[in-house]
Amino acid sequence: MGMMEGKVVVVTGAGGGIGRGIALAMAAAGGRVVANDLGVSLGGEGADAGPAQRVADEIVAAGGQAVANTDTVSTWAGAHRIVQCALDQFGRIDAVVNNAGNLRDRMFHKMNEDEWRSVIDVHLHGAFFVSRAAANHFRDQEGGAYVHMTSTSGLIGNFGQANYSAAKLGIVGLSKSIALDMARYRVRSNCIAPFAWSRMTDSIPATTPEEKARVERMKKMEAGKIAPMAVFLASDAAADVTAQIFAVRANEIMLMGQSRPLRSVHLGEGWTPEAIAATAIPAMRGQFYPLERSGDVISWDPI
Repeated sequence: MGMMEGKVVVVTGAGGGIGRGIALAMAAAGGRVVANDLGVSLGGEGADAGPAQRVADEIVAAGGQAVANTDTVSTWAGAHRIVQCALDQFGRIDAVVNNAGNLRDRMFHKMNEDEWRSVIDVHLHGAFFVSRAAANHFRDQEGGAYVHMTSTSGLIGNFGQANYSAAKLGIVGLSKSIALDMARYRVRSNCIAPFAWSRMTDSIPATTPEEKARVERMKKMEAGKIAPMAVFLASDAAADVTAQIFAVRANEIMLMGQSRPLRSVHLGEGWTPEAIAATAIPAMRGQFYPLERSGDVISWDPI
């Protein structure tokens, strides 16, 4: 028996890349899968039921159980229809993988309202809506697992992704809150920051030799390498794992840090702006984080 035997899992954004790999792995581990995907472009244009259906058909052809779903994660009603699909088809829901995503990259000072809202809607609102749609079922059955996709673009930083970075760091806060609020019901919530070559990373510009070399290194990071961690976190084997952030890159798994105080300074008579400038900041400056992006911090080649 596989680690997901008897369980029903919703995978959003399952039509390709990381989501497809997770959906196939969940089914291979014995899970029954709702493969959700709108089949739109990275910018949100068009809609095609084909990607979700192809993944569902692939699972069924391999002897598994799956159904395709094309509802949007970005609305309350759409998210509830996704979860209801699992209930209608398989009678229950045990895990949610919030993987659906889009990109509207633009430098912050050029980003418009639509580029901001469209990314927040899919990533952050989508993660909340789908998670919330499953929450009452998890609570009533006293068990369930959430697996959310975050990104080092949010955890560390990146160029031209203010919308994406804000959404992905917001997902970390959402996951922690879910873990705290639903621990009493034995519901777990964790994040994965995936490094993988997919349709989303295929949009990364590569005009200089350095950028082209970086892209070639990224192509070695297979999307399917993310799936084992997602299956583990959704399974009963992870019953004592919650509120964590894991980065997965090729054959590496990294446990990511979370915000904690680094240094504290105290002044008995209280602080003035001048005292802060003269004393507090110099005392803390050694622990300041430099202005880095993801590639500067995780700079070694994939293993």
